[in-house]
Amino acid sequence: MAASFAGAATTTTTTTSNTVVKHIPYFGPKPTSLVTPSLLLSPSVLKFHRILTLKKKKPKLAICFVLEDKTKTLSTSTSSSGGGGTQLEFPDSSGEQSVDQISAAAARVAEKLARKKSERSTYLIAAVMSSLGITSMAIVAVYYRFAWQMEGGEIPYAEMFGTFLLAVGAAVGMEMWARWAHEALWHASLWHMHESHHKPREGAFELNDVFAITNAVPAIALLYYGFYTKGLIPGLCFGAGLGITVFGMAYMFVHDGLVHRRFPVGPIANVPYFRRVAAAHQLHHSEKFNGVPYGLFLGPKELEEVGGLEELDREVSRRIKMSKNL
Repeated sequence: MAASFAGAATTTTTTTSNTVVKHIPYFGPKPTSLVTPSLLLSPSVLKFHRILTLKKKKPKLAICFVLEDKTKTLSTSTSSSGGGGTQLEFPDSSGEQSVDQISAAAARVAEKLARKKSERSTYLIAAVMSSLGITSMAIVAVYYRFAWQMEGGEIPYAEMFGTFLLAVGAAVGMEMWARWAHEALWHASLWHMHESHHKPREGAFELNDVFAITNAVPAIALLYYGFYTKGLIPGLCFGAGLGITVFGMAYMFVHDGLVHRRFPVGPIANVPYFRRVAAAHQLHHSEKFNGVPYGLFLGPKELEEVGGLEELDREVSRRIKMSKNL
């Protein structure tokens, strides 16, 4: 059987008193006459037989499959003699252990998803409460401030116009400040704090959230001074504090909600401009353009300056497809 599997020739030996007849299939049909051993063992016949044997010899083959989970090791080998066999090894596990491992992995995934959902809910509550609280306080503060300023019957047009102008100017100026601070401070001397924002987050909050608190401190101080003090300068300070507050709320919804999905943002995700802003900031985290863009709302403009519009369009398309699959 082994000789047949290897492809070797079948040899039939017939022994008489003084004559041995050997039949090799390569030489045609069985002989009907006796052949002497001297003719069979002649050099030319042996050489020809050796050539045929080399051509018929099967190549060696060895295939090994290794599964890193150690649940199955499959080794298929063919011996050099032409024989073959398949060997299955289960070194350290059984079917029951494999099922247990799969169940444990599924449990870990379910636990992680539940934790992420809880974190998103926690941050959403914090975002909504802070937004509603800040918005309501800002509206009430603006109303009572101007009502208080007009008690004498005279409308302070210059002060009102200055408050409105500084509110818009501070909101735009905060984008410029955030862009400069992001590159010159957060990615430099304050990287040990900002690094938490570039790593997978553990929990609902991260160390980088401290920067939002530091920006809130001057806004609260300016609003407090402008609210309780009359005059043009206090009105400008009140407007500046109001602008910083508006920028902070917009930054939280677009950056934390839309870009990093720390909480759902609803219809904001479908606004084309905000989609491009989110895609531009995602490219900042990929570091494809050496960290550009460092700003948020003007991020697409920064990418245009470094020739990244094509990559930005691809990222926008990717985010649209991803949102449709959710």
